[in-house]
Amino acid sequence: MLLGLFIVFALFAGFAGRMLVSDHPQKSDVIVVLAGDSQDERYRHGMELLRAGYGKHLFLDASSDSSYFGRTPAEYADAFLKQDAKDMAGQVSVCPFEDDSTDTETQFVARCLAPLHPASVLLVTSDWHTARALSIFKHRLPQYRWSTAAAHDDRLFGANWWHHREWAKTTFQEWLKVIWWNAIDRWR
Repeated sequence: MLLGLFIVFALFAGFAGRMLVSDHPQKSDVIVVLAGDSQDERYRHGMELLRAGYGKHLFLDASSDSSYFGRTPAEYADAFLKQDAKDMAGQVSVCPFEDDSTDTETQFVARCLAPLHPASVLLVTSDWHTARALSIFKHRLPQYRWSTAAAHDDRLFGANWWHHREWAKTTFQEWLKVIWWNAIDRWR
């Protein structure tokens, strides 16, 4: 029995990183780029997908409940979009949110989506966050058809998580959040 538990644990450990990733983008009405990226990988990937026709409009989530040097991240994001999006400026906008949680972020995304009446939404987030984000958004906003696109950042994560300390930390922390979501928050 102990040997069986060890084998199950070893198999789980070997696939723990891969099980966090859900990278299956589908053409959708709207693209939502979730907040939480420090290198603009999510945003760049979202814009690539918008240019490739995976959506008609892109929302960039940004916090509106804190400020840095007199402006909120949502205000900084809005100024950045005006400068960076150029020819696609009419197809991109900021979706402000409060509270730092994927679960609560769904409420704010729902408000941003409502005026557009989309049937389908493509979430763009970090590769390690895709499976949990998809589960949360499908559960909280079942009226939309959801898919995910993974933005990769080698500094933070790789499916072979045991190769780098930072990858191991990201994998461990994300699995704690997956467990918390499935055991507690999903049922609230």
